[in-house]
Amino acid sequence: MASSPEFVRFLCDQLAGAGSIASRKMFGEYGLYCDGKFFALVCDDRLFLKPTEAGRAFLPGCPLAPPYDGAKDHLCFPDPDDRETLCELARRTCSELPAPKPKKPRKTKNSAPKGSS
Repeated sequence: MASSPEFVRFLCDQLAGAGSIASRKMFGEYGLYCDGKFFALVCDDRLFLKPTEAGRAFLPGCPLAPPYDGAKDHLCFPDPDDRETLCELARRTCSELPAPKPKKPRKTKNSAPKGSS
């Protein structure tokens, strides 16, 4: 069962206190970004955060589970209604993640160098 767009919007609203939150559709599910860092997946209307040392230390009892078959275990946050805990977990998780790599400019097929005509 794929995640509902309404649930993803709800999570993004809940996470707004953690930073600039964005979602992207990925393989029928969703990836979540905080200030440009990919930090979580939403699969089957459940939230899975990347398992960092800071996240595990903050919520030591948080269950671990794979978001999809063949995936590594992630923190499966059980209570998305708990905005304060969710935002703090997201901030701590993202603090350990590397900054996103700058995107390379796209090359266009028929682009001629300037000044050539």
